[in-house]
Amino acid sequence: MRKRHLYGGLGLGVVTAVTSVLLAAPASATPNTAPDPTTGESAAAAAARAQPLVPGTPCSVTAKACVDLDSQRAWLIQDGKVTRGPVNIASGGKTEPTPVGHDLHVYLKDIDHVSGESFTNGVPDPMPYSVFFEDGGIAFHEGDPENASGGCIHLAADDAKAWYAYLQVGDEVQVVKASDEMKARGLTYDGPMYGAGGVRAWEAAHGDDSGNDGGDDS
Repeated sequence: MRKRHLYGGLGLGVVTAVTSVLLAAPASATPNTAPDPTTGESAAAAAARAQPLVPGTPCSVTAKACVDLDSQRAWLIQDGKVTRGPVNIASGGKTEPTPVGHDLHVYLKDIDHVSGESFTNGVPDPMPYSVFFEDGGIAFHEGDPENASGGCIHLAADDAKAWYAYLQVGDEVQVVKASDEMKARGLTYDGPMYGAGGVRAWEAAHGDDSGNDGGDDS
């Protein structure tokens, strides 16, 4: 089931005037991220890495929301401090990965969004509590945090509600790979590469981070 959704034309999604918020000016949510010809680093990445990290995350203090594609975890941030997280998420899979971005911004919120591309028995699939932040219809929304998406960020129901309530149009979102961020900053990265499916799926297959076998505690 595809979860990467284009948003724009009337046939590509259902958005109500009451629940949707759309930026009036630029149609694009993505800034100019052309790489520096000398370093190969984008201007957005360089600017983000010039700022301190939020403790416990791979994102800088300018972010309001942080996603780590390595650990499949996400955080909400206010004034450089974590207010919620880490929470388990599921990003895009190998064929439709979630793009990395250091200076993305919320450009649309729709509490009752439905897919224009994915259907079940002819009915558009729901994408509750959608917060769009990247071109191509990439959004945080309620979905199974153990199943890879088509590019969006799946959040459990309570987390999706929290993301929707907190994030506002214009807020900065950073989607990164912790291993790359630590290396670029000259820091050591010791975390496991959980991959799509989140930390729980990784622990079920490999044992948890402490070396336990992940057996049933009940």
